Amino acid sequence: MATKSKKQSQGPRVAILTGSPNDLDVVKKAAEVLDALGIANELKVLSAHRTPERVQQYVAEAPGRGIQVFIACAGMANHLAGAVAAHTLLPVIGVPLASGALNGMDALLATVQMPPGIPVATVGVDGAKNAAYLAARILNLQDPEIGKRLRADLEDQRKKYDDAGPVKSRR
Repeated sequence: MATKSKKQSQGPRVAILTGSPNDLDVVKKAAEVLDALGIANELKVLSAHRTPERVQQYVAEAPGRGIQVFIACAGMANHLAGAVAAHTLLPVIGVPLASGALNGMDALLATVQMPPGIPVATVGVDGAKNAAYLAARILNLQDPEIGKRLRADLEDQRKKYDDAGPVKSRR
């Protein structure tokens, strides 16, 4: 399954990968954030265990299509982010997903504990939104327009707290 941001005329800059179609409800949150920030993205289901050759081919071809950052989401043993990072010099952001008997702890440890030279930035369990924000911050280094949209988004988030009103003390 692949989806593309419809807001963008240029090719995708962020590849969002998930190891299972069962995780799409959580993973799609990354695409929603990127869409809201006007960053072209695509979402694809690829498994490090079930389709390792397809993962390798996709990662190898992605930079030629304009991909600059990978977000790799998977639960349980979660080798997807590491498999991606092993085949690219582009930034990889791992999103461990809550699943299985350990409810995401195994995925978190598998994503965080990478060998030297194969780094994976890791967000919290089910942290697809934060992965998208991190990808946007990485892209901001070369695209100041993204920085403007990030600042505006952060300001909108802060206003929600300002609009909540003053804190009342209880006696």
